Amino acid sequence: MSVSIKSAREIELMREAGKRLEYVHNKLGEIIKPGISTKDIDRYGEELIRGLGCIPNFLNYNGYPASICVSVNDEVVHGIPHKKHMIWEGDIVSLDAGLIYEGYHSDAARTHAVGQVSAEAQKLMDVTKGSFFRGLEFAKAGCHLHDISAAIGNYAESFGYGVVRDLVGHGIGTSLHEDPQIPNFPQKRRGIRLQPGMTLAIEPMINAGRPDVCWLDDDWTVVTEDESLSAHYENTVLITDGEPEILTLGTVFTP
Repeated sequence: MSVSIKSAREIELMREAGKRLEYVHNKLGEIIKPGISTKDIDRYGEELIRGLGCIPNFLNYNGYPASICVSVNDEVVHGIPHKKHMIWEGDIVSLDAGLIYEGYHSDAARTHAVGQVSAEAQKLMDVTKGSFFRGLEFAKAGCHLHDISAAIGNYAESFGYGVVRDLVGHGIGTSLHEDPQIPNFPQKRRGIRLQPGMTLAIEPMINAGRPDVCWLDDDWTVVTEDESLSAHYENTVLITDGEPEILTLGTVFTP
């Protein structure tokens, strides 16, 4: 395994990629409402990304046919947008998006409530986001990679939720997916020791029911096997000499 350590210049480019992606997510969140199609979301997302002088890194990645992964309710990740797939009041919608800025990737995901959602759905979204921040507590130089994994999984499972095991987070930089893989559940080994300059896409995928998932016939869309709801929350994170820096959250960007 070879985990890249980013230079100061590379980190600055990744910060810029992260700022732009957060802006895209914020704008996408504004249009989530009953009656919009998943294709509408994808089309707007691609326009935003290209309008910022960036490239949508999901489009045509290993054959994926869209710029924004739009996953609804029991769809875990990689939902393919379609003009006939409408979202309605009470749905939860996970948007996974990424872009390339000056050769450097960013990657982030958010799960949105469509209007008023059930208490069950809201709790799942809150816990999924909370599990990311539990993991983030261990995204520090000197900690081990799987300290993040254990913190995420233990937190989510304490609520009785199923932590997806078939899909994991990853390193990120000049490629969308780099070493290391980042599971969201405890491992037997602690994993590599984290160092300043590592950049990680940490992304809990949490099911309201069992952790088991399956792929639809399109070979992309991942759904919960028991048809329970699923939520996804992801950010690109920089390991520093001190506290971790979230490159896709809390930034200020004005196009």
